[in-house]
Amino acid sequence: MQESPLQYLPLTLPFFLLLVGIFVGLVIYIEIRALQYAFVRAGLDARMALFLLFASLIGSYINIPIAAMPPEAVVSGGQITVFGMQYTVPVVVEWPGTVVAINVGGAVIPILVSLYLLFKYDLWIRAAIATACVALIAHRLAIPVHGVGIAEPVFVPPLATAVVAMLISRTYAAPLAYVSGSLGVLIGADLLNLDKVRGLGAPVASIGGAGTFDGIFLTGVIAVLLASLAAPRPKPA
Repeated sequence: MQESPLQYLPLTLPFFLLLVGIFVGLVIYIEIRALQYAFVRAGLDARMALFLLFASLIGSYINIPIAAMPPEAVVSGGQITVFGMQYTVPVVVEWPGTVVAINVGGAVIPILVSLYLLFKYDLWIRAAIATACVALIAHRLAIPVHGVGIAEPVFVPPLATAVVAMLISRTYAAPLAYVSGSLGVLIGADLLNLDKVRGLGAPVASIGGAGTFDGIFLTGVIAVLLASLAAPRPKPA
């Protein structure tokens, strides 16, 4: 039985294992309380943070189809290198065109966590401003890649997000960094570029997957850590 092109690792195995290795490193880090400090500042219990990070990695394999674009020739199989990362193009036997899908690990989970933090700290206005800033930066940096969809540099969004969050609110910099980093990249890189996906020959245009999953995953971790190091602990609204 052929595996569905909807379900595939967004990165080639070595680079996906690299993210898994980073996750294992984070587990060790949490045991020495470095990341525990960061996520507690963001408003998440340390064990819950570990669960969400692991769920994001596993969820990156799952794409939920939400729409389909008109039939076109698509790229099938292979590996494409962009910004130093290798992305996987799923093998396609018969496929009508590009399927627009939402990635569980790179979109669904970050959106749910962001909503939790928004309600907990009542950050709606500040988060809207921060997310708009990050979305603008992400949109400027995003590039269409034939066979993959939209790709984004890995480490620029986390650094930009941390700076934006600190400028808007030192007290709530950590939760702001997670919310604006995750939603900003999703909006700026993926949603605002959906019109560019048609014609790229990508079997699946995955919102939060493929060329943006690694950026969203690392933004949620690095931006929170950077912002929390210089900010006082936030208090729930």
